[in-house]
Amino acid sequence: MGLKERIGEEIKSAMKAKDKVRLETVRGIKKAILEKEVALRPKGQDSLTEENEVEILVQQAKQRRDSIAQYQKAGREDLAAKESQELAIIETYLPKQLDDSEVESILDEIIASVGATSAKDLGKVMGVAMKQLKGKADGKKIQTLVKSKLS
Repeated sequence: MGLKERIGEEIKSAMKAKDKVRLETVRGIKKAILEKEVALRPKGQDSLTEENEVEILVQQAKQRRDSIAQYQKAGREDLAAKESQELAIIETYLPKQLDDSEVESILDEIIASVGATSAKDLGKVMGVAMKQLKGKADGKKIQTLVKSKLS
């Protein structure tokens, strides 16, 4: 079952359970999926690939994290809590997130394969790392770890 079908089922179950936050969140994900499908149609792609689906979910999660930071900065804990609930729902659809030690070991392999030795090679390493770790680790965390390893 693809993400679109899963989201459709989640919408039905959230409606039955009268879970307003879940319903709102999964409807937002469905909207993003439909928008992406429409954007890809002129390129001859009828449906989303798994990579496209993960990309949408990562983008949705990133938006929530940014909103949480902004709301906390402004002292709006009520809105930050709502965004946190939505983020938790979105994360249930994302692939399992890797912990720091797993990310570090993958980055060590990438650095060795690319032949990176200094901070000048950051771009080379980040390009490969983001492709390999897309949806499995936060981009900011990856960048921080790569910078520390190359400095």
